[in-house]
Amino acid sequence: MNDYYADLGVSRDASAEEIKKAYRKKARQLHPDVNPGAEAETEFKRVSQAYDVLSDAGKRAAYDRGQDPYAGATGGFGQGFTFSDIMDAFFGGTAAGARGPRSRVQRGHDALVRLDVPLSTAVFGSEETLTIDTAVLCTTCTGSGAQAGSGTRTCQICAGRGEVQQVQRSFLGQVMTSRPCQACRGYGDVIEHPCFDCSGEGRVRTRRDLTLKVPGGVDSGTRIQLAGEGEVGPFGGEPGDLYVEIAVEPHETFTRRGDDLHCTLEVPMTAAALGATLPVETLDGPTEIDVVPGTQPGETVTLGDHGVTHLRAQGRGDLVVHLDVKVPTRLTDSQRELLAQLAEERGEARPEGRMAAAGHGRGSKFWDVLRGR
Repeated sequence: MNDYYADLGVSRDASAEEIKKAYRKKARQLHPDVNPGAEAETEFKRVSQAYDVLSDAGKRAAYDRGQDPYAGATGGFGQGFTFSDIMDAFFGGTAAGARGPRSRVQRGHDALVRLDVPLSTAVFGSEETLTIDTAVLCTTCTGSGAQAGSGTRTCQICAGRGEVQQVQRSFLGQVMTSRPCQACRGYGDVIEHPCFDCSGEGRVRTRRDLTLKVPGGVDSGTRIQLAGEGEVGPFGGEPGDLYVEIAVEPHETFTRRGDDLHCTLEVPMTAAALGATLPVETLDGPTEIDVVPGTQPGETVTLGDHGVTHLRAQGRGDLVVHLDVKVPTRLTDSQRELLAQLAEERGEARPEGRMAAAGHGRGSKFWDVLRGR
């Protein structure tokens, strides 16, 4: 009697997983496609026979009691050792006979739609109406896929198994392969009279409206999940989820950086020099900002809690107003005379430039005096 444990190189108390791993290793080494030759072929059959016995609890128990399931056999795998058994050893699948027909009822696919929203929605949040095209349950057949008064019949080709098997002889012995039945597509039964409305699928496509609550703080790329609002599965299967991807439209005045908003305000040269209170429009409505005397081009004024709502925290970001001091390019004679008089009084009738490091050239005498320095 063959020593199947020695053939696989495992101990007599080896677990089923250890036996499977040992067979995988030897089968890869000895398979005729990898190691051609009569000797390798004979060895491959021998370890395959050992695996057939030791991987089956009943056969292994009989073998351990001194009975050889292959006593008197001339070779090959013996009755019942199929191609599916080899695939099980390599990939951990299940035997073809254990699969059975597949269910018609399946979960529906998830869906992804895009929603364009204005910046104000990203700041404050809102309720939006979505119109989506999706699959819903067929109300005519209520998901069965069959006309009223009819149903399904057992497939005559596969006898309800959902698959057909074919036995072939090879150097491995008898190899049985299984494939889904083409007549019933693996379901094991056939709908005799499909529903006219859904063509036997149990669902139809339609357009419907949804109300979506968009929270404040969303940004382009944010996805909102609506569980169970995706497509209904075939034959009344559980619906998938709907994902709504937000796209925030550009704003003509404000740009977003994180949860802060930024804008630019043009300030007359005289207002920057003398100081002023200027009106500004925000997403919260009109307000005012104070421009201090001697304000330089590029300086900013920050309005707290006028930015974007924090998505996962309390409060809001800021509104940062960038001041753009406008120097006049056209002067009347009287304006030119006044500026010339100012220059004369400040000793700048014949001005001299002053060099400064980059980023430190804002503080001229003129602005320092206006600031009281």
